[in-house]
Amino acid sequence: MRNSKERGDETEIKVASRLIETGYSVSIPFGDNDKYDLVVDDGTTLYRVQCKTAWQNKSQTIRFNTHSQTTKDGNYHEQTYRDEIDAFCVRYPKTDQLYWIPVDEATAQKMELRFDAAIDHPSINWAVDYEFSENCP
Repeated sequence: MRNSKERGDETEIKVASRLIETGYSVSIPFGDNDKYDLVVDDGTTLYRVQCKTAWQNKSQTIRFNTHSQTTKDGNYHEQTYRDEIDAFCVRYPKTDQLYWIPVDEATAQKMELRFDAAIDHPSINWAVDYEFSENCP
């Protein structure tokens, strides 16, 4: 079983690869201290992107963290990405599907994307609405 760093590295390289395949220029910041993993250039706009790996938490729902977690001087810290990134690019390993979520549409700690539900409620984040095909919103 791989650790979270290895899973994150795999997601990051698969996201970068898919973006390049669809015609975007992708830059990787030097070092490990930026809040974003990639800079995506669509020819007009630069997007600061944080890559995340989703997991299935219910039969019709996947979830991913929308905050960073670190330990510094023995203390646990959580911090959101607001004003630090432009979007999350989330990979669900089971299907290898990518989801592009603007940071303004993400919830503060964790976000769920739903595939199906018995009801249609305004608070549901439908996975299909965020599927990445070839265009960064």
